[in-house]
Amino acid sequence: MQGFLEWKAEVEFLGRLSHPNLIKLLGYCLEDQHLLLVYEFMPRGSLEAQLFRRGYAFLVLPWEIRLKILIGVARAVAFLHGSDVQIIFRDLKTSNILLDESYNAKLSDFGLARDGPMSDYSHVTTQVLGTYGYAAPEYIATGHLYVKSDVYSFGVIIVEMLTGLRALDKKRPSEQHRLVNWIKPYLRKPNKLKTVMDSRLQAGYPSKSAFEIAQLALDCLEIEPKKRPSMQQSVEILERLIDKKPRYPIAVNFSNL
Repeated sequence: MQGFLEWKAEVEFLGRLSHPNLIKLLGYCLEDQHLLLVYEFMPRGSLEAQLFRRGYAFLVLPWEIRLKILIGVARAVAFLHGSDVQIIFRDLKTSNILLDESYNAKLSDFGLARDGPMSDYSHVTTQVLGTYGYAAPEYIATGHLYVKSDVYSFGVIIVEMLTGLRALDKKRPSEQHRLVNWIKPYLRKPNKLKTVMDSRLQAGYPSKSAFEIAQLALDCLEIEPKKRPSMQQSVEILERLIDKKPRYPIAVNFSNL
């Protein structure tokens, strides 16, 4: 039944929403117990695969591509939050971010999305569903789902993009299982941030911009939802940074072409 509800939510949300950073639903089918969704093809696959999988088949995402992807995700969520009826995505994570040939990011999987709170209410109370490591603490603790709960998840994604590490990884030492808990103190000072930046970038990034993005991550990860920035504010901060110099060349793995 959960699968049907998520399929139905996907059809309903993507059937009425259109934005350059949302996946396009081309068709759907319900036949007996078979549920089908047909999307536009996204040749780069998921951000999760591009960011975390190792091997010659996967290009190390350069700094500017990472920033481009973050802006695309932020624009998509800002659009959902700014709709006539606010929409809370609820399951924002790297596996739900798909990439086209040019690394334009598009949100997919609206199965857990919910309409936001009505005028006089600050939150929606719902069964806790989502992904541990990305879900906001107030949602896990109470089931209260806020628009700013998505902002927390976005903060987690920023940290993953900075470090190249997964939000949750039990292969790491126990105190490092949850990336956010472990890495937060390192985001507060430029010298500490350098020690946890993705080593695959090989210092191919502007340290000042990286630190500014780390501060945005900290703001998004505030425990109190009200203290987190809006997604539109996040868009504006990131868009200011993408135009800053210096620019770094994008490495291409010609063996894949």
